[in-house]
Amino acid sequence: MKLKQLEGLLGGLTQFSDPKVELEQYATGPHIASRMLYTAENSFDDISGKVVADFGCGCGTLAVASALLDAEHVTGIDIDLQSLELAQENATDLELDIDLIQCDIKNLNLKGLLVDTVVMNPPFGTKRKGADMEFLSMGLKVAAQAVYSLHKTSTREVSSCAVYISNAIFVENIGAPKGITQFCTR
Repeated sequence: MKLKQLEGLLGGLTQFSDPKVELEQYATGPHIASRMLYTAENSFDDISGKVVADFGCGCGTLAVASALLDAEHVTGIDIDLQSLELAQENATDLELDIDLIQCDIKNLNLKGLLVDTVVMNPPFGTKRKGADMEFLSMGLKVAAQAVYSLHKTSTREVSSCAVYISNAIFVENIGAPKGITQFCTR
């Protein structure tokens, strides 16, 4: 799939009509989502034929992008039932098969599901300090191959902490606009 085609399909997804501020819900725009997943696939071969989990999937943008890029299996995980309903609607509209799990990321137990790649646009931690690190820490525990995550530049300490957790290698700003740090761990 071409990048512009992926971005166009993601641009047609239904987004939050009333995001929950306490959960730091915000839409992952089609521009950054398409570039993040397109790069993960075309530069690192981390999506097609892989088992992908989208942590804090919200309306399902990254999960949908993963499925469109031919992931073998996609699971979206979010604490908010309304978000999962929106993600299901988006997947159904594009005739995609995505499993959805309602769960607090701190209590995640995938019961034997082996995940190759974790993708996420976690809460930035502006409402609850460290929320982004809970997501990143769990992603590093779960992913067998790679983690792709979006973070505000004001949370750059995330990079050094992730390196400490797993000796991660970072590919920063792989197509992200200013204000966002995007990285892959291997």
